[in-house]
Amino acid sequence: MIYLTKLYLYSMKNECTICNIKSKAALELNDEEIEKLSFNCALASFRKGDTIIKQGTFSTNVAYLRSGLVKIHIAGPYHEQIVRIVKAPSYLALPTTFGDKINQYSVTVIEPSEVCFIDISTFRKLLSSNSDFSYEIMLELCRNELEVFYRCANRTQKHIRGKIADVLLEMVDKIYNSIVFTIPVNQEEIGNLIDASRESVSRVLAEFENDGILRISGKKVEILNKKSLLMISSNG
Repeated sequence: MIYLTKLYLYSMKNECTICNIKSKAALELNDEEIEKLSFNCALASFRKGDTIIKQGTFSTNVAYLRSGLVKIHIAGPYHEQIVRIVKAPSYLALPTTFGDKINQYSVTVIEPSEVCFIDISTFRKLLSSNSDFSYEIMLELCRNELEVFYRCANRTQKHIRGKIADVLLEMVDKIYNSIVFTIPVNQEEIGNLIDASRESVSRVLAEFENDGILRISGKKVEILNKKSLLMISSNG
């Protein structure tokens, strides 16, 4: 459920000019374009569990994750499939911008987040008028697509130990930049992310702890031997 009140949703107006969390694409905009963006953008705050984007709904905005952490997931024939976990700053649902304005997946908050909603017509005009801006957006689309291909390959070819090693390494290197972190999702969601059961995830994490690779206390994880994790990931 989306949680929005007057305190949590407001027009950006001059905020975009002074924002220090601009995307690489937004850095290519001139002052006039930034001003146009400001008047067609709203900032919203979300709590854990809130839905930012719902699959199958009509969209009139481009969402830019300014801060926080979210999961992208798709409703499948048998169960929900988590596609990936996204850390700010990042655009969300960019394919909708170029398609039929129907959201093809859902985005749910897993850590408190701030999102800028940009009017889709304004965004498209900027894509048409500023080639450098368009280029950076296309680069982000390509990076996202390659990441999805990589994940698909890992899901089908790696054993569960390699898959969980990948999840832990992503937490260390891409999401938290630390060997000590709190896992933002539960074991069932980790299983969903890598196509494994909750029981299998629990068993492998226990094995890693017994092998001295990590230490677990509740949801807090400390990686003790990153080299071993890299080797497990490499061996699949």
